[in-house]
Amino acid sequence: MPPPQNAESRQAKPRLGFENLGLGVGLRAPHFGYLLKHWPAVDWFEIISENYIDSQGRPRYVLDQVAERYPVVMHGVSLSIGSTDPLDFEYLGKLKKLAGEIGARWISDHVCWTGVAGQNTHDLLPIPYNEETLRHVARRVTEVQEFLQRPLVLEDPSSYVTFAASTMTEWEFLTALTQETGCGLLLDVNNVYVSSVNHDFDPVEYIENIPWQNVVQFHLAGHTNMGDYCIDTHDGHVIDPVWKLYQLAHQRTGGVSTLLEWDANIPDFPTMHAEVLKARQLIQGEPIVAAQPQEKQPKTSTVVPHPAHHIDHEVG
Repeated sequence: MPPPQNAESRQAKPRLGFENLGLGVGLRAPHFGYLLKHWPAVDWFEIISENYIDSQGRPRYVLDQVAERYPVVMHGVSLSIGSTDPLDFEYLGKLKKLAGEIGARWISDHVCWTGVAGQNTHDLLPIPYNEETLRHVARRVTEVQEFLQRPLVLEDPSSYVTFAASTMTEWEFLTALTQETGCGLLLDVNNVYVSSVNHDFDPVEYIENIPWQNVVQFHLAGHTNMGDYCIDTHDGHVIDPVWKLYQLAHQRTGGVSTLLEWDANIPDFPTMHAEVLKARQLIQGEPIVAAQPQEKQPKTSTVVPHPAHHIDHEVG
């Protein structure tokens, strides 16, 4: 890997044409009233695409109002780029239409599959990392990018199982995928930590070997420690080890758009916004009050859930 460039020079260069939007948060229904009243000083918002592609009424009204005032990014959970089912071009058409209507800066999803044989599990399921899967996923990414007429941004998923058929690490797979397709990467730093605990790898090695020239966005979030494994629950503050990984990732990229996800036990908006603003303090070398790793929660089930991002079905 070539030595890192000067941080200031790297910050001035958009990656793959993507600007650094600053520090943002997810647009969530419990905050609609607060946003319409206060229009807080937030850099940008990320939406869950599925909440809005078929939604009208208040959710779409709020989104339109937000899009007039802030940069907006679309983040999906239904692309199923790793599935063997044909690509859903009706769904992709809806994504493309919404992106045009709200001026979305980019469209992202996950390196995973969500169903097969026409059945959607509404979950983000892992894929084996090998040459056969790489060829399959790369072909589909290329098709999606050609249809959307823009680069696709893909996120590393949190995972709870691995495959005997895998012949490469996740970071090697993502590196090869970006080389094959030119897609962007959404590096979820919390997912790196969660998966490192679940699969016993070094998260620093992951960060050091990711193709950081292709990283256009970061995710930060909280998770739940279940003892022998962690679950990506998005239900609390970012813990100190995740902040340290983020600090390393920021150094490697020189700074890209950073978003806080908080999808369960959602606090009031100022609390959520204050959590992502800790990133600015960290970048500036100031001390932050970070959550410490939580006490291990007792295991209540042998089935490990893999919660996807929250999809809000509110209409009207």
